[in-house]
Amino acid sequence: MFRSEYADVPAVDLPIHEAVLGHAAEFGGLPALVDGTDGTTLTYEQLDRFHRRLAAALADAGIGKGDVLALHSPNTIAFPTAFYAATRAGATVTTVHPLATPEEFAKQLRDSAARWIVTVSPLLESARRAAELAGGTAEIFVCDTASGHRSLIDMLATTAPEPAVDIDPAEDIAALPYSSGTTGTPKGVMLTHRQIATNLAQLDPPVPAGPGDRILAVLPFFHIYGLTALMNAPLRKGATVVVLPRFALESFLAAIQTHRITGLYVAPPIVLALAKHPAVAHYDLSSLKYIISAAAPLDADLAAACSARLGLPPVGQAYGMTELSPGTHVVPLDAMRDAPPGTVGRLIAGTEMRIVSLDDPGKDLGTGEPGEILIRGPQVMKGYLGRPDATAAMIDRDGWLHTGDVGRVDADGWLFVVDRVKELIKYKGFQVAPAELEALLLTHPEIADAAVVGARDDEGNEIPHAFVVRRPTATGLTEAEVMMHVAERVAPYKRVRRVTFVEGVPRAASGKILRRQLRELPVRPGPSGSSGPSGSSEASEEA
Repeated sequence: MFRSEYADVPAVDLPIHEAVLGHAAEFGGLPALVDGTDGTTLTYEQLDRFHRRLAAALADAGIGKGDVLALHSPNTIAFPTAFYAATRAGATVTTVHPLATPEEFAKQLRDSAARWIVTVSPLLESARRAAELAGGTAEIFVCDTASGHRSLIDMLATTAPEPAVDIDPAEDIAALPYSSGTTGTPKGVMLTHRQIATNLAQLDPPVPAGPGDRILAVLPFFHIYGLTALMNAPLRKGATVVVLPRFALESFLAAIQTHRITGLYVAPPIVLALAKHPAVAHYDLSSLKYIISAAAPLDADLAAACSARLGLPPVGQAYGMTELSPGTHVVPLDAMRDAPPGTVGRLIAGTEMRIVSLDDPGKDLGTGEPGEILIRGPQVMKGYLGRPDATAAMIDRDGWLHTGDVGRVDADGWLFVVDRVKELIKYKGFQVAPAELEALLLTHPEIADAAVVGARDDEGNEIPHAFVVRRPTATGLTEAEVMMHVAERVAPYKRVRRVTFVEGVPRAASGKILRRQLRELPVRPGPSGSSGPSGSSEASEEA
């Protein structure tokens, strides 16, 4: 068993809004949130006051403990206000991908039993359609303005009293993000106030922050990585969060230069751009002190190229998953120059890890031996909403969460993630469940069978690769038609980006798809994100 070298931290038994904003008065007039596009700024005093006023308005609208509110928005300075207001009113927040189709959105609404939606006017049509499909939605609010819908801005003028809700941090669910876990379709991950708040305290020693630090929030707040690293963690410590709604390289670089950003939390595609794109040379990025990459594996050579170009310490990595609130490992800021290339870091405070044999899961392995990573600690999720069997398959009776990732630990405690047991595909940091795409492919009248595995494109990104069996009666079904069938029905990050037609899908006697055999098949290069139905513009929206 491997244990953290950091001293344990006590459980943080506070509602998440108190854990993050409990010291807002101390930071008062310091900038908390800055719109990276137009410079609009909220101070800590304003953020604290606004989220309390909005909580009163939401409570007055009928939202209370036990309710679920769906937060459906790109990154804006209103997102944190809406999140903390909803939790202060007693609600659970389920975050929704802004690019989700109405059908995907409706599934999440039904599964989470969300009756309230907060969105933005550009996404209103999708939210309305999702609410119609789901049925039973009480009201749709907008962060900006839209005819026929109450605006969060106007709701700040409420005279209703601030709600006093009895929240049990150990049991009550603060956030309900959706994750595919190790396999299967997306499931609601129940994260309590205590689990999220304690994970923030666990991350303090290796990645401290405070007034004067300026963090650029370009990764999405709806994703647990963004929610923790770019919203909760810096706002808890008095740092300034500069918010961008999406990744577009020129505006990203301009924001670093204009707002004198000191820290970046990114995913590998952004590291690639920083390392290789010629536009980088035209901006002053000298304010940067560090870069941390997570959400997907980062190539060690790419990390080195990025840090060398920018004159920074080596790009650090972090590791975790939605089911872990999300952090378990990170390269400490003060150890970036000493960390071995390719490591995802060391265990954070209060966290235990085992590496178990892939052939004999009851056998623990020592340093240098690759096996499945198991984690135990206060950040382990409460479970999957309404799925006790899936929860039991993920977390064993002794509290160990089975990550599905294969890793090894060196003699100094650095973890290296080398493979995945699980079937989940990580496309630019976003989870894509093969089972979901396979079910969708089988709805095509000319497809008899299908399997989806992860493959690598020319830039090293993992992409969904579909192996398709045509029906005998099929008349000229093409790769483009298969990709378009999927693209019209899913969010852009889930699209199939390569198709191979096969005579049959290899399966075990149990019916389980033998994905390893598919990965070993010789296939000719096919279209990927740069030439498939998704076009080339979507990468900037997803990064």
